[in-house]
Amino acid sequence: MDNPSVNKPLNLGIAGLGTVGIGVLRLLQNNEKTITNRAGRPIRIYAISAKNRQKNRNMDLSNLKWHENPLNLAKDPNVDVVIELIGGAHGTAYELVCSAIENKKAIVTANKALIALHGNELAKKAASQNVPLLFEAAVAGGIPIIKTIKEALAADRLIQIGGILNGTCNYILTTMTKTGRDFNDILKETQKLGYAEANPSTDIDGLDTAHKLSILASLGFGYTFNFDDIYVEGIRNINPYDIHYAQELGYTIKLIGIAQHHQNNKLELRVHPALLPNTSPLSRVNGVINAITTQGEFSGYLMLEGAGAGEGPTATAVCADIIDIARGNTIPMWGTDWNELRPTNLIPNTDFNKAYYIRLFVEDKPGVVADIATVFKDYNLSLRSLLQHKNHIIHNAENTVPIVLVTHKNKENSLLKALKEIHKLPAILEKPIVIRIEEP
Repeated sequence: MDNPSVNKPLNLGIAGLGTVGIGVLRLLQNNEKTITNRAGRPIRIYAISAKNRQKNRNMDLSNLKWHENPLNLAKDPNVDVVIELIGGAHGTAYELVCSAIENKKAIVTANKALIALHGNELAKKAASQNVPLLFEAAVAGGIPIIKTIKEALAADRLIQIGGILNGTCNYILTTMTKTGRDFNDILKETQKLGYAEANPSTDIDGLDTAHKLSILASLGFGYTFNFDDIYVEGIRNINPYDIHYAQELGYTIKLIGIAQHHQNNKLELRVHPALLPNTSPLSRVNGVINAITTQGEFSGYLMLEGAGAGEGPTATAVCADIIDIARGNTIPMWGTDWNELRPTNLIPNTDFNKAYYIRLFVEDKPGVVADIATVFKDYNLSLRSLLQHKNHIIHNAENTVPIVLVTHKNKENSLLKALKEIHKLPAILEKPIVIRIEEP
């Protein structure tokens, strides 16, 4: 892309006028003078495209050029930057970004699925055409984590990146913790409040967090990997009992995404519920808020916390990328040349070495604990503590009680084998519930 002229406006073509798209329009309009001063040149919305032209968006769009087909934004000679806010990893969003690159247009996107699944391919294409492709808004809304890694931490070697990356799950777990209510009940409430989609599976099954984690890992470590190899587990099976027992043990349950660099160029990428010590900074991040931590060899521990979604925060991130383009900043998409990225295999969950919370529903009779302990001993697994409430009646059955086990760090493969054996014991009434414990 040619160096910008201080006199020539930077013309934008925006595809998608949903919450974020309208937020971008409002922000550019309301803060026009400030943005122009900071960008060093005027920024002008020139053309737009959306599914429904007749929809009332509470804004006057009559002075903007309308493209019925969003792909035409990439071919419009008067558009300098294509803003892709359509969403989805495939279809129109993918085609629009590819076409924009082919036509040597700069691109700004908030599309996490697109970057997670096609980022390496798009980075190569963008580099071949010498055009910037920026995506600050794709991870954690208004938290400037992409800029932090690409710029502020560019000199450091990162060891770990992760945190709470999905506001919907964090809201559900926070409400369960505060009220003791059931997951399904709170999910319905979350949908009514607009924090969860009608089909919430992408959020509550962990896929949204995995998309964001994939981006952070590629950006922070400089590796390529198979997205499908990321270990992903959602929060559907979290029970009020687990919330209660975790609190009793001094923990809070959160859905986390963690990317960790190991020796021999190995990466551990995992998304799952975890027990966090109440002393952990992440344990106090509540509601729809996101928080991301980094651990660097020189920079040490950092944590950024803020709104992970919403019109204002996400629009701010989109506009930050637009201002970077206006200034002529052209840092490579992944912070390094695409051909410097190194392929690696992800560590499977069976090789994880963690401490674990295990909940069992058992018949209240002599010898049960001894039988469980024998299995753990046979698999050389180390137990830290055992919690049993004789007076805590489960399933309205007077002879049924919960047993909660907390282990020291053990190899997950051995633990899973042991739990398979424990599940076969006559006194075990349900499949064991296992939640990893995330400790420093």
